[in-house]
Amino acid sequence: MSFNIGLSALNAAQQDINVTGNNIANASTTGFKGSRANFGDVYAASVLGGGGSQQGSGVSLQDISQSFAQGNVKFTNNTLDMAINGEGFFVLRGESGVSYTRAGNFGTDKDGHIVKSDGSRLQGFQASASGEA
Repeated sequence: MSFNIGLSALNAAQQDINVTGNNIANASTTGFKGSRANFGDVYAASVLGGGGSQQGSGVSLQDISQSFAQGNVKFTNNTLDMAINGEGFFVLRGESGVSYTRAGNFGTDKDGHIVKSDGSRLQGFQASASGEA
């Protein structure tokens, strides 16, 4: 039992290092803020129920959560670069369907559509003269 508890701790530490490595690898990625590993205790289960003083059986990765908080807005010379105020995503439609991004570096294609570098089009709503969608 003690070996499994120690092994779960080593596995959890490795998963935390993987998340940290991903954060470092994406540090310069437009729109990426960072991820965080969330861990939880593991307890042995019993059909008959357990007592109140049950010993833990280790640790496990419960979730990897990403931060979508407002980041620093930097000025660029591209008139189509946009930023999101607060939490949210740009909606794109490409060959593989609908996708979402926080990276607001856009350009235009040959038909004048606002697109990402992979050719996926920025989605939006047609505005009326009254400002309603």
